[in-house]
Amino acid sequence: MVSKRQFILGLVLASVLGGVIVLVGLSFFTVDDSSSSVAYSGDRPLQPSIADVNTTPKNYIVPEGINFIKASRAIVPAVVHITNISSVSGRSRSWSRLFGRSRRIQQSTGSGVIISPDGYIATNYHVVEDADELEVRLDDNRRISAELVGVDPDTDLALIKIDVENLPNVGFGDSDQVEIGEWVLAVGNPFDLNNTVTAGIVSAKARNINLIGGRQNRYGIESFIQTDAVVNRGNSGGALVNLDGELIGINTAIATNTGTFNGYSFAVPSILVKKVMDDLLEYGEVQRGLLGIEIRDADGRFTKELSGIYVSGVNPGGAADEAGLEEEDVIVGIDDRKVRTTSELQEFVARKRPGDEIKVTYMRRGKEENTQLVLMKKEIIASLSPEEIQLTYSIEGAIFSEVPSTIQRQLRIDGGVQIVELGDGAWEESGLEEGFVITKVGDQDINGLEDFQALLDSKERDFYVLGKSKDGKKDYFKIDW
Repeated sequence: MVSKRQFILGLVLASVLGGVIVLVGLSFFTVDDSSSSVAYSGDRPLQPSIADVNTTPKNYIVPEGINFIKASRAIVPAVVHITNISSVSGRSRSWSRLFGRSRRIQQSTGSGVIISPDGYIATNYHVVEDADELEVRLDDNRRISAELVGVDPDTDLALIKIDVENLPNVGFGDSDQVEIGEWVLAVGNPFDLNNTVTAGIVSAKARNINLIGGRQNRYGIESFIQTDAVVNRGNSGGALVNLDGELIGINTAIATNTGTFNGYSFAVPSILVKKVMDDLLEYGEVQRGLLGIEIRDADGRFTKELSGIYVSGVNPGGAADEAGLEEEDVIVGIDDRKVRTTSELQEFVARKRPGDEIKVTYMRRGKEENTQLVLMKKEIIASLSPEEIQLTYSIEGAIFSEVPSTIQRQLRIDGGVQIVELGDGAWEESGLEEGFVITKVGDQDINGLEDFQALLDSKERDFYVLGKSKDGKKDYFKIDW
């Protein structure tokens, strides 16, 4: 016979044991959110990382009259699963002494969108990067080898093709007409789950998340459509569509605190996608015209203008220079369309080709001005970089030049001269190195090459120079004159 005391003790023990079981069970569903990153929504992460997964469903109440069925039926058959097969060299742990390096097969997956009935497929560059083989799985589960037509790392886009006719395909919509708050669908293959459809709204446009530029690509173009449609690992290269089933973007990345979807995803806008695909198909590479300027967002810190694009540098002989643009101008419009941020400007220009003429509206000392500008090829602009065409001054075995504006900003200086070449003579004997920037001679500030030359021409005795090395360290040297 169980006593009352034993019965109560049994209940307490059972409660404690039940609590422990519940806590252990819950631990399997806990997400570690101790780190924050930005990642591609593909299967193979790149740095910096932009990521992919939602652990808590959104409790959207869909307004009456909104229907996702039409768009889903239009887009799902046109979205494909892409497998990137590549070989990676390495050493076998057991046999390296006998056989040397071995080859390891690596697979990653992503998505793509069929954009023509004869098998052309748009996707992300990072989905197909370094592939030895590409395999496409269609909505009907056919698996077909694909060939790479062309890539554009500047926009993280690529074009591939399969040899199949009469394929379902999606038409391009006008991403310029997309409105913030508009309902959209994201379609792809997250975690190898074929053709998954998620819904959300457009959260922002012309968003720059420093992903492509962060891959050490100075020409990287970011003007993403931001949405809160769920995008996960494997969604990269998939479709973002409006409720008419028109392609308005290629899903590329997500923002995350956990390595999985955390609320926002980013897509390359369709107008830019179409231009890149047309170029890759026609030329095998993207034809991109450049302005030949250094820019930053105007936000009231460097100019009175609170929006627009502040011109911090102009390449002599470049497109902007030929059109009369100057440093400290603020660009506020392209072809009679307002531009507020650098990402908007980059996207509008990226739609053009070298030789295209555009109208540029800008503010100069509070007055609005207009000019016509003819875009130049990247190669021409690069050859006109200030470092290569500026004047130099040679004396005592050293060659000096003006300090490029980018280095001035990096070193937080105004003016100075830089040693671009160092040979035998007083400068080398003092311990100076190439790249050093001289900001003072004695107690006199050096604003540029003209000041420096005039000062040295008057020197008749030894003197000291003060400045900064390439890593920003201050130093001074005695010059035996």
